Amino acid sequence: MSDNKPITYKDAGVDIDAGNRFVDLIKPLVKQTSRPEVLTDIGGFGGLFSLNSSKYKRPTLVSATDGVGTKLKLAFMLDKHDTVGIDLVAMCVNDIIVQGAEPLFFLDYLATGKLAPEKAVDIVKGIADGCKQAGCALLGGETAEMPGMYSEGEYDLAGFAVGVVDNTNIIDGSSITKGDQIIGIASSGLHSNGFSLARKVFLEKMQLSLDTIPPELDKPLGEELLTPTRIYVKSIQNLMRDFNIKGIAHITGGGILENLPRVLPHHCKAIIDRQSWEKPTIFEMLREGGNIPEEEMYRTFNYGIGMILVVPATEVEDIVGRLAGLNERAYLLGEIIQTEDDAAQVVLN
Repeated sequence: MSDNKPITYKDAGVDIDAGNRFVDLIKPLVKQTSRPEVLTDIGGFGGLFSLNSSKYKRPTLVSATDGVGTKLKLAFMLDKHDTVGIDLVAMCVNDIIVQGAEPLFFLDYLATGKLAPEKAVDIVKGIADGCKQAGCALLGGETAEMPGMYSEGEYDLAGFAVGVVDNTNIIDGSSITKGDQIIGIASSGLHSNGFSLARKVFLEKMQLSLDTIPPELDKPLGEELLTPTRIYVKSIQNLMRDFNIKGIAHITGGGILENLPRVLPHHCKAIIDRQSWEKPTIFEMLREGGNIPEEEMYRTFNYGIGMILVVPATEVEDIVGRLAGLNERAYLLGEIIQTEDDAAQVVLN
């Protein structure tokens, strides 16, 4: 005989009231990121943003989307959720600024099996922090409660950012030529790439606990690994006002070997001195602990360089000095040479 007991959406695992409470809790966080162009409060069907096109002769929109990846596994293990939102924003806005575009607004997508409003607020706090660092508005988002799709306590994050640049100011690397110099800006750690390999090395091969303070570090391993991705937007915007930045590469998955060629013209090759910058301790721990070949380190991780600039030789000294004043550690990594062979556009010496 069938059970005629009434059943609700909450009985099926979706708590609408919890969702409404979550929206109310994050409204103050979202408001902190607002810009004058924002026309709506969070909670509508779509976010409205009025582009001030008078600022641009030929405004061009630039968009980017990304996630946090398996770095989230560490957040689950440590039950610490207030920084992964910064990673989410960083992975998107850093991709926008490399083309010379100002990030305007950001939207997030949070999916979980069962919504825990307080935990979700921590996540959005990180997203709001990232938006403030980038100067963009958290315009809206979506929270999906999907019972049975995720293990207990787990979730996934995705984000989407939109920026604008005047068509005449797009940075695409096309003007890069022989003799230009390559400047690297230091990363804050692993950022949000290579964590599947990092977890395998530290947790499986070396059998370290995330609470362990290794002798090489001054903090617990988990805290080091959860260090948020650095957001370079405001520093690069500062440089673009006064210097000729010919090309910019965000060093993410694929490392220097895969990302720098994306901004190099076909006739150019980058010669990188691998001894020109200090490799952070966490990368050397990874390399030694996992017996990882050096080439694999350069291809899987940022290896201490989160952003690369290609600039005229005459401006290198001033740019490095400006970056130091902006609290960025910068290194002269190498130079551009002319080549007829595009097989290897980055050579590590």
